[in-house]
Amino acid sequence: MPSVSIIVPVLNESALIGPFLEHLRATVPDAEVIVVDGGSNDGTAELAGLADRVLRVARGRARQMNAGAAVARGEVFWFLHADSIVPANALSEITKVLGKAANVGGCFRLRLPGREWIYRVSDSLGNIGVHVFGFALGDHGMFCRRDAFFAARSFPDIPLMEDAELYRALRRLGRMRQVSSEIIGNPRRYQDLGPYRTTGYYVLILTLYLFGARISTLMSVYRRLTGPYSAKCAGSDSAASFSRSTTAPVGVRQ
Repeated sequence: MPSVSIIVPVLNESALIGPFLEHLRATVPDAEVIVVDGGSNDGTAELAGLADRVLRVARGRARQMNAGAAVARGEVFWFLHADSIVPANALSEITKVLGKAANVGGCFRLRLPGREWIYRVSDSLGNIGVHVFGFALGDHGMFCRRDAFFAARSFPDIPLMEDAELYRALRRLGRMRQVSSEIIGNPRRYQDLGPYRTTGYYVLILTLYLFGARISTLMSVYRRLTGPYSAKCAGSDSAASFSRSTTAPVGVRQ
């Protein structure tokens, strides 16, 4: 089984980071865990003691994840959100995919825990989209070989769709596979904005992206649709729920 480094970008996740790291330690105890904090003011970094490394970096999710990758020691990089629940067989699924030389990485299926039918529409569209459109977003738990990550030139330093862009770059290097196991996402964004509205703006932004709209246009649409909520996202200049980067270790787990 290859060594795995889990890279987690966070911003003001003090309520989630402790339980999330306990979950990772119980589920994937042998993985290296790197938490990359984008300037939290709620003590998130101080609460991440179960991580192997904690970095404090400037805000921005793409640069944050790149900073984590720069210090990671694993043969495989696995990028996770701190509000997700990973399946018990996650590492065996990753190992199975990367056991084939032609595969450079992949992602998991996503399931949102909400009971309303709109949640099934949202997560089903995302899962089908991986196969139809050839890219995945960050909440699908993207993973890849270390050398492929750097060959793809890391996450592009853009405020939106950086995960989709990296996934596409990796596909140009080899095969990317979506495994059958599911990551359970957190529906908090859907609850804050409303599940129908949230699903609608995701569909609109992804449609514009597929038709080649500029990132600046996507950001303008995102801010218009989300209004005040966009200010609560990880990085006021980012459209995601996490942060930004450079590299300075805050703490190292013994």
